[in-house]
Amino acid sequence: MNNLPTFIFDLDGVITDTENYHFDAWKIICLKFNYNLSKENNEELKGVSRSKCLDKILKWTKTNISSNEFNEILKEKNDIYLSKISDINASNIIKGVDDFIINAKKQKHLIALYSSSKNAKFILNKLQLHPYFDAIVDGNSVKSSKPDPEGFILASKLTNTNPKNCIVFEDSEAGIIAGNKINMTTIGIGNSSKLNIANKVYKKFEEISLKEFQKC
Repeated sequence: MNNLPTFIFDLDGVITDTENYHFDAWKIICLKFNYNLSKENNEELKGVSRSKCLDKILKWTKTNISSNEFNEILKEKNDIYLSKISDINASNIIKGVDDFIINAKKQKHLIALYSSSKNAKFILNKLQLHPYFDAIVDGNSVKSSKPDPEGFILASKLTNTNPKNCIVFEDSEAGIIAGNKINMTTIGIGNSSKLNIANKVYKKFEEISLKEFQKC
């Protein structure tokens, strides 16, 4: 196994700021149920699969729908989201992330992605970051989304890395919980108090230095 720590990145909110696009898309969907999605409730949708997000919304709105309607709404939400990110490019990478990844690769660290999004590979290609990743785990790769650790376990297997030697960068409570469950080092990115369960929290990715992990 690789002795250097392997870095596992979330996508939305860590590598690129597409969270607002998700928020806008879910707000449109919520109007179907006469529900105004707040930013506070949207925090519970971060890092969670599309179907689980809709499950939460249906629970909040006390709504029952058929399986066909459920799948139609999932497709509609994704179509709205994809239309909003159609022009995304390398300029949309969060400050500090690309330099960190490039320097980590130069120093022979393995880089993996675990995102609940089924559009992860599409977005990485748009950002021109796909070649830097040794493993990509997305919503198409797992049966259980965060906070289940299945995706992180798969990322560690694909990179042949002991979970204890993996460092996770996450902006969601669900992602931090998933990483903590299998003793990965978790780094929270953002201002949410829910990230305090991470091993360390930074307000912005640009505050993070690769040197901090050289002796991990």
